[in-house]
Amino acid sequence: MRIRIVDAFTDRPFQGNPAGVLLLDAFPDDAWLQRVAAEVNLSETAFAHPLPPGGDADWALRWFTPTAEVDMCGHGTLATAHVLREADLARGTVRFAARCGVLITRAAEDGTITMDFPTSELTPIEAPPEVGRALGAEIVSVHDTSAHIGDLLVELADEATVRNLRPDHAALRAHSRRGVIVTAPAEDPARGYDFVSRGFFPAVGIDEDPVTGSAHTALAPFWAARLGRTRMTGLQGGARQGLVEVEPAGDRTLLTGRAVTVIDGELLTAP
Repeated sequence: MRIRIVDAFTDRPFQGNPAGVLLLDAFPDDAWLQRVAAEVNLSETAFAHPLPPGGDADWALRWFTPTAEVDMCGHGTLATAHVLREADLARGTVRFAARCGVLITRAAEDGTITMDFPTSELTPIEAPPEVGRALGAEIVSVHDTSAHIGDLLVELADEATVRNLRPDHAALRAHSRRGVIVTAPAEDPARGYDFVSRGFFPAVGIDEDPVTGSAHTALAPFWAARLGRTRMTGLQGGARQGLVEVEPAGDRTLLTGRAVTVIDGELLTAP
């Protein structure tokens, strides 16, 4: 079986967020999928298979971290749509049936792919003191996110604070269902982005995720309310970085990015 490694939310190799992509005829048992994801050992490995024509979706899609299956994954979806286009298996609009519902991607002639995801609901909460201590930073605000994401969205004072974080991952593990997203306004929007973020997911086996598309379904409405704009660009990452163009549209959020395949190989162990 052919397996690819795709860097998502970037147009150059070794940036953005890498995801494994494996196209199948059908999903084998969950234990095999999880073992493959553990072997690939990236933040996500995406598995997809075609669905019969005439239904609500064209492909079934699932995502696994090295230790668990997740409900929603942006960079894995972008990577899968990119592979389908490269392999000439799908052009233009693709509908994916996933645990979080039907997700739609649209490939443009300029190489970008726009994903239509459900917008996360944001619930303001009191800042847990333990989270501030684990991050090693003073917290401005905290919001809980909706069920399919399960992150804490933590606002920090400025871009420098976000960039310089050295969190205690073990301490963060106990404080969200999935992870902790930290964010702040861009120091200089002339650099091509409006806000910055980083994502820490030790609860699902990922200390830091370079670029988390699903988290931007919460970041988009959060920053739209503060900046008074609907079209924005977020920069996420520490050592590896990527750009996500966002546009909240009511109960849906549009996420746009690019992707590049860096490894194209063969998986020798069948289910």
